[in-house]
Amino acid sequence: MTMYRHTVEDARRFSKHGIDLTVYGRQDPSATVVHVKVERGHFQEFLNVRSTYIYYVVQGRGTFYLDGRPVAVGATDLMAIPPNTRIHYFGSMEMVLTVAPAFDEQDERHVRFVSEDESPY
Repeated sequence: MTMYRHTVEDARRFSKHGIDLTVYGRQDPSATVVHVKVERGHFQEFLNVRSTYIYYVVQGRGTFYLDGRPVAVGATDLMAIPPNTRIHYFGSMEMVLTVAPAFDEQDERHVRFVSEDESPY
């Protein structure tokens, strides 16, 4: 049966490395959609070997570090980050993240834990 509507009640919610995540439609192999809230930063640098990470900044501002290079972002910005790009970020933001193809834990690689002292905010 095709699912067209995914509710917050059906979503998986959890926090990790400084971010709060609400993961929608986890059974769809084409994409995973996640609501992300961050107050100070995502304190883990990681990469995905298969999927593109597309972040839409709903509100707030911050700085993404992509392969170590800073990219300032603010509300209404869209970041399309290809596979094998190291990612972490700082700031206070609400974002919608689309992972395509869908997130699979075996494709994500931990690079390092990031110290809060590295944050420019």
